[in-house]
Amino acid sequence: MQRDKYNNQYLRPITAALIFDDSEILWGNGIGAIKSVVGELCFNTSQTGYQETLTDPSYAKQIINFTFPHIGIVGANNIDSESNHIYAEGCIINQPIGDYSNWRAEKNLDTFLNIHNTPGITGIDTRYLTRKLSKDGAKKVALINFGNNKNNFENLTKNLNQWKGLENLDLASVVSTKKQFNWTETLWGQSKKQKIYKNFPIVCLDFGIKHNILRNLKELNFEPTTLPASSSMGEIMKHNPKGIFLSNGPGDPDATMKVITPTIRELIKSKIPIFGICLGHQLISLALGAKTKKMFQGHRGANQPVKNLINQTVEITSQNHGFEVDRSSLPIEVEETHISLFDGSNEGIKHKNLPIFSVQYHPEASPGPHDSSYLFEEFYNLVNKYA
Repeated sequence: MQRDKYNNQYLRPITAALIFDDSEILWGNGIGAIKSVVGELCFNTSQTGYQETLTDPSYAKQIINFTFPHIGIVGANNIDSESNHIYAEGCIINQPIGDYSNWRAEKNLDTFLNIHNTPGITGIDTRYLTRKLSKDGAKKVALINFGNNKNNFENLTKNLNQWKGLENLDLASVVSTKKQFNWTETLWGQSKKQKIYKNFPIVCLDFGIKHNILRNLKELNFEPTTLPASSSMGEIMKHNPKGIFLSNGPGDPDATMKVITPTIRELIKSKIPIFGICLGHQLISLALGAKTKKMFQGHRGANQPVKNLINQTVEITSQNHGFEVDRSSLPIEVEETHISLFDGSNEGIKHKNLPIFSVQYHPEASPGPHDSSYLFEEFYNLVNKYA
């Protein structure tokens, strides 16, 4: 029996595999649901917040390689999820899941994955995977947890070879809410801030919105009504919004833009203040005439340094994106406001004449630092000015 080199315990029998489209196979131990999935392999460098990461809709059709080895140590609970489901296709963890220790925990990670019908694999050299992705770029992979049953990989390999990847894939329409809903929860309880802010109705277009975005908006006394991604201009204006928020989300922004182009451009012409995050940032940029492209190496983690070009400060940010706005394509009426200190890619814009701004990263964090939470107040100030 093979000995576990990390904790000197004997390994369980091999029950899972990670299969690459170049036929490389890594074997390990299965956790979560007994099933197989196909997706794009990515790595996330966050040391905490794996529950929030797994439930972020922006991770749809992605299999997450967690670089931090001790995943699962705080268990899972019913509070920290960023949506009602796990949207990641699966996860890869270095060390076996041990006992969790946290006063807020209600279940272990293995149970949490099972509840949400999501497979995972442990006993994988996650450093090797990270180096591979850093050298070769995004990879298509299949992950299978086959339990105690022997499995024929032929059909899974065929499915992997047939999947064309995230480019030209509109996933925002898949993860978006199918009906409108209102949000009432502030940042972890009754807000004391609300009393000093006016009450403004806003519409959030849901491309994969996170709960903590809505909490931050409600914290400033906004009344957020969240609508499906496919909502028309008429459906949006029924709510008499004083501001528009375009959310984060998964997939290729070009593919999503083809679905909602008329609405975004009508919103821009309306001169209602608009704030976008992540995919919302990319969609605003496309509507204003810029271009987007697939990144060789995406940004995923809670330790991403961004430079604010307006005030020359540095923010440590939470990010999750594999596409970027091509900064060289920004039209003259658009000002670049933030850039990545990792690779110089675009991280934010604002329109020089219209009340529109957006950022590529996640100021709501969850998980991550709160360096950029001021952006929600900037949105409030913009709405208050134009209301």
